[in-house]
Formats: sequence, C-alpha cells, structure tokens
Amino acid sequence: MGKKKQSLDFSAEDISFTMKEQKIKVLSLNQNSMDVEVIIFEGEKKKVSKMAFAHLPKEIKKLLRPI
Repeated sequence: MGKKKQSLDFSAEDISFTMKEQKIKVLSLNQNSMDVEVIIFEGEKKKVSKMAFAHLPKEIKKLLRPI
C-alpha cells in the first residue's frame, strides 16, 4: 500500500502575503511533499500554483507549521 497523502486545507482561513507586487493566498499544504498550493492575484488575474514551503516568509510558516 502507498502512503496516505496528508493535506491540510487553509482555504477557509485568510492566510495571505505579498511577494513581488503579487498578493498570494495559501489554499493548502501537502505534508508529504511540503508543497503549498496557492492562488496568486496579479491585478485582475488569478492563477492557482504550487510553491515550496521553504519559499514562504517566516511569518506564514509559523501559521502553517505542520504537526
């Protein structure tokens, strides 16, 4: 049997930050791969993307700290 994916959903919470003139909101954290699914707001455009947990600001990491 494969490993069970552990994903934490943060879409109901308002965890967001600004990076390179883009507002980024955290949607979920995959604990197996330590990837964060985010939605990036650039003006009127929205883009769902993944980024490494290590690339998040310290303040956001503290809020998402996996147990």
